[in-house]
Amino acid sequence: MPRPTAAQTVPPPFPRSLAVIILLCMGCAFAGNHVAARVAFDDGAGVLLAILMRSGGTLLVLAILVLWQRQSLRLPAGAWRWQLLLGLLITAQSLCLYSAVARVPVALALLVANVFPILLALLTWALGGPRPSARTAILMGLILLGLVFVLDVPGRLSTTTDVSAQWLTGVALAFCAASVFACALWITDHKLSQVRGSVRSLLTIFIVFSSVNLAGLTGALPGGLNLPATSTGWLALATLVVLYGTGFIVLFISVPRLDMPRNAPVMNIEPLATLLMGWIVLDQMLSKGQILGGVIVVTGIVLLTYRKSVVKAEVKASA
Repeated sequence: MPRPTAAQTVPPPFPRSLAVIILLCMGCAFAGNHVAARVAFDDGAGVLLAILMRSGGTLLVLAILVLWQRQSLRLPAGAWRWQLLLGLLITAQSLCLYSAVARVPVALALLVANVFPILLALLTWALGGPRPSARTAILMGLILLGLVFVLDVPGRLSTTTDVSAQWLTGVALAFCAASVFACALWITDHKLSQVRGSVRSLLTIFIVFSSVNLAGLTGALPGGLNLPATSTGWLALATLVVLYGTGFIVLFISVPRLDMPRNAPVMNIEPLATLLMGWIVLDQMLSKGQILGGVIVVTGIVLLTYRKSVVKAEVKASA
């Protein structure tokens, strides 16, 4: 009997309508994760505690799946240092993004953090990659224009009221999250592309979990492990773990059948879903100009990331 070929072992893709529904649900799950995090932070929970719980729960389920599939954790020669750096970068990205969410409206933090495609294109060019095309440059300009409205720059320039330090810190942290994530994607694309996605995700989550544990034990972030004050905060943390873990595991299992090069832009629904959830749950509402800017940013990102590799969605999930 002939042995099955690689083509025979690859699962068939889902119908596009089903793939789009799955990706929309995952984008909403990741959005809900950030909104739940803000509820927990408002109730006194520490940033490290939230990351520790979500990474710990996901790590447990992912480890069971990898062991069940009997996948080897052996990496190619020279890949361990890049894998360690990737895990540390995702740890920093998680810390920066959650810290931003704790300070500014959740949708604002997500929109700023989602400018990472621009930073990735510029980083790739700076490190010897192809120069951004004219189309890419135009879309970058479109995203930056949208970001001007998201940050309400015209309104802030027309008022004499000083910008609060809390707002500036939150925006800076969100931009830092975007910068770190762009570096993580570059490493994934150029240094760890030969590592199986499931193994890379498991090791990345393990490094995040270990790093946050170490930061908590050493007191590197004062108050980072503070417990919620009421049951509301604990419920928000539980919701965060379920939403993040479900989104991550579904992505992990379904990626081979989702036709990601074609459908990945659908996941950019996350900032818009965050805007809606933030309004319903947190009563956080952006101005009409900021909403318009958000639509411009998301549109530019969808067009800029169209036909990009699946690894961006995989690493985004681990963040």
